[in-house]
Amino acid sequence: MKTRATKQQEVEQLRRELQRCPHLFVSGFEKLTVAQDFELRKAVRSAGGRYRVIKNRLAARAAAGTPAAALLEGLRGMTSLVYTEGDPVALAKALTAYAKNNPVLTFKAGMVEGRVVDASAIQELANLPPREELLAKLLFLIQAPAQRLATAIQAAGRQLAVLLDQAVKQEKFRP
Repeated sequence: MKTRATKQQEVEQLRRELQRCPHLFVSGFEKLTVAQDFELRKAVRSAGGRYRVIKNRLAARAAAGTPAAALLEGLRGMTSLVYTEGDPVALAKALTAYAKNNPVLTFKAGMVEGRVVDASAIQELANLPPREELLAKLLFLIQAPAQRLATAIQAAGRQLAVLLDQAVKQEKFRP
């Protein structure tokens, strides 16, 4: 049995982690076997996240004064927290892929970039392309107008050169 001091230490550690992590997913895990739990933890670690099973009261105490306070207030049932400082899309993808194969894992709610989202938003987040692909698309959109401008400028110069070449061939420039 955990002592009061151990619980207080656990709450303080979780509070520090929640203050650092803008991305948090709250899930239920009733009837999850030890083997399934091991696979879930492995999937979360590979996505750059942390997984923690915690009592609802302790989670609410740890979240007090953090952006996750509203999310972790009044939780019911068996609860686990999955959080990351990194890419929330990768973590959402890992969790939804795991939940598809193991329906005992359910989503209660989440927090992305400090904003509370519902369970359906976690699924939508998982359907987004990876961060690198989004950045590549954004870079393409930023570069596209500059490329069009450069092409237009080159086209004008090329047309002028063709026009001058035709004029020289037709001997239009005689003194």
